[in-house]
Amino acid sequence: MDYHRITTLFHTLKFLKGKQIYYRLFYFVGNRFFSKKAYKSLNKEVNGLVWNGKEIYFQNAFHEAQKFEFLNLLHDFTNKIDWNYNGFGKLWTYNLNYFDFLNQKNSITQKGLDLIKDYMVAESQLKDGLEPYPISLRGINWIKFLSRNQIKDHAINQTLYKHYQRLHHNLEYHLLGNHLLENGFSLFFGAYYFKDDQFYKKAESILKTELEEQVLNDGAHFELSPMYHQILLHRLLDCINLAELNPWKSNRLLPLLKGKAEKMLSWLQTVTFSNGNIPMVNDSAYGIAPSSEDLFDYANDLGLRWKRGKLISSGYRKFEKSNFEIFMDVGNVGPDYQPGHAHSDTFSFELYFRGIPVIVDTGTSTYEKNELRQKERETDAHNTVKIGNREQTQVWGGFRVGKRAKVVDFEEGNSYVKASHNGYYPTLHEREFRIGDNEFKIIDNIKNQKEHAIAHFHFHPSINNIEQEGDSIILRPEGIAIFFQGEGIKVSNQSCHIAEGFNTRRRAIKIEVNFNQTLETTIRTINR
Repeated sequence: MDYHRITTLFHTLKFLKGKQIYYRLFYFVGNRFFSKKAYKSLNKEVNGLVWNGKEIYFQNAFHEAQKFEFLNLLHDFTNKIDWNYNGFGKLWTYNLNYFDFLNQKNSITQKGLDLIKDYMVAESQLKDGLEPYPISLRGINWIKFLSRNQIKDHAINQTLYKHYQRLHHNLEYHLLGNHLLENGFSLFFGAYYFKDDQFYKKAESILKTELEEQVLNDGAHFELSPMYHQILLHRLLDCINLAELNPWKSNRLLPLLKGKAEKMLSWLQTVTFSNGNIPMVNDSAYGIAPSSEDLFDYANDLGLRWKRGKLISSGYRKFEKSNFEIFMDVGNVGPDYQPGHAHSDTFSFELYFRGIPVIVDTGTSTYEKNELRQKERETDAHNTVKIGNREQTQVWGGFRVGKRAKVVDFEEGNSYVKASHNGYYPTLHEREFRIGDNEFKIIDNIKNQKEHAIAHFHFHPSINNIEQEGDSIILRPEGIAIFFQGEGIKVSNQSCHIAEGFNTRRRAIKIEVNFNQTLETTIRTINR
């Protein structure tokens, strides 16, 4: 093993919590023996839950016959469904095993039952589907489906009960983060469905602990992905709906659930652009989570009340002025012990003008551990500055992060934000964002510079008419001009790709600006 790999592993592992290391070892040893243990039989009648009316339906993923479409990839199981199918990668297999399609609009009850029973027949051969995360999501989906359709089937309930026992013995303490929170949400559903005190006690413990930690003071989910924020907010709203429709345990968790949901709604209201899009920072993609509008409608139906908040602890900021909307990342990679969905994107930004995306993040198109996944996480895939051939933050292995950039200086006022990070230590990158009446300005200053610097600007695929005039860029159809000023600058027009969802990418234009020490970028409105 070479020195570089050793140091990368050191900077990755040193941030892990002791609990993560303990449970990795515990499950490695324990699971070899737990599978041999007998699961408890379900010795009582299950009456199901009240589940009707208010909810968010999933996108159509199950089509006629044996066709499934996830992550923009369609597969037709012409004869028999292979629940372990891995032709499109692990995430596609996970989605097949989530059973979200039971709760898509216009689903047919009998077909849903047939799919559940087919799954039960294949249970002894299941692989990915018996991991804790898919068990968690599938459990909620089966319970919703069975309850909405008032289905009482002891064999299905026995299988579901067995899966919940497996989940209870394999909670994802080795990962923590959104995985453990999803385990808690699902156990909450399982506890109510089976009226199981053991499941409830564990769910209550997880939700109390994890919601306090994972929902930051400004309402952001601490993994700092707007997409995962939407996903987890949806699950939280479902738990509120569940508890209110099915009184049990005196609803003692409801105040906590509602309080955290309203904080998350406040944050989401603030970061959502006027056209309904969310910023594509960190691991985010379109077409996966419920839209902000759907979540706001659901929350209103549940009687929740919130207002736009102020972005603080998440490290994000947003300017809205004179038709400009600018979302900025001026915070640290987080959380330190679980940065699997983080990108090397410190000081990156997205810019919308009159509700139209102009400068955007390149997004996420794959979770496969391949070259494309690596490139989409690296510095020059984001609207920030890269110095030499170094990365601000060492992203590797698909979901790993080694040495990472830290914000070392920060100040802000009503119309500006200025911060420095040490990701290129001993070189420091300072970036200031400043908003005016009709312009937006970015000032980059490289301190202790020894290598060349390149500022990257990725344009939305719809921006295809870019005129270059010396050191300026004119977007005439949009009515915007971008002026670059600095020592030794060189402006070049490059090609790039923007992810419009998993496995969906469009060619776009990227502007690279080489500079020595200081670069001032001014984005200004012009007459068309």
